[in-house]
Amino acid sequence: MQLFYNSEIALNTKQITFDKVESKHIVRVLRKTTGDVLTITNGKGYLFDVEISFANDKKCIATIIKVEEKPKPWNYYLHIAIAPTKNNDRIEWFLEKATEIGIDEITPIICSNSERRIVKIERFEKIIQSAMKQSLKFSLPKLNPSKKFSAFIKEDFEGTLCIAHCEKQRKNSLKTVVQNSEKITILIGPEGDFSLDEIAKALEKKFQPVSLGESRLRTETAGLVAVNIVSYIHQ
Repeated sequence: MQLFYNSEIALNTKQITFDKVESKHIVRVLRKTTGDVLTITNGKGYLFDVEISFANDKKCIATIIKVEEKPKPWNYYLHIAIAPTKNNDRIEWFLEKATEIGIDEITPIICSNSERRIVKIERFEKIIQSAMKQSLKFSLPKLNPSKKFSAFIKEDFEGTLCIAHCEKQRKNSLKTVVQNSEKITILIGPEGDFSLDEIAKALEKKFQPVSLGESRLRTETAGLVAVNIVSYIHQ
């Protein structure tokens, strides 16, 4: 299945016009023509079958012929707040793989020890959209603007709250903490880990310190391990 994404499609939409980039891809690359059927998701849990009514590489138009609800295959809400890595490729790898496995919300957090403080949200958004389409998912994870840790930790949180850090203190295994949890927020720090002050503030907000295993993990690996543990526990 070749899956397209368009956030503007609603249940009452009758016709869709693709932009120049997608029109060129549809007509020239995929060699689609009038009468061919495409599949599109709006990233909100719906799949649309559309029939091309006007095939032009600058303006391709299609009529919606079928709508199908596609609930997400996991029964929890997972929010990962993660510090962007110095190497952009690593955090982009996390975004791609986390979307493929299943995640609901992502917030880049800028911490005291963060080596990268500027985040290109538009680039991140494109990676998430591409991963959603490639993995044939129909719910697009919510990507929040980057926030300083000090601002993020002041927000109101619900559900199971976890912080994965490297300081030596008593920690429970993440797989134990998240069992039977419907809403989960996990904090993943930068390469230099969270500062002691950040850890203390998280604990004040009732975040539980958790272990992701015996190995010391890179930021992007820790984030993906957390996503995978939550997914595995809820299967």
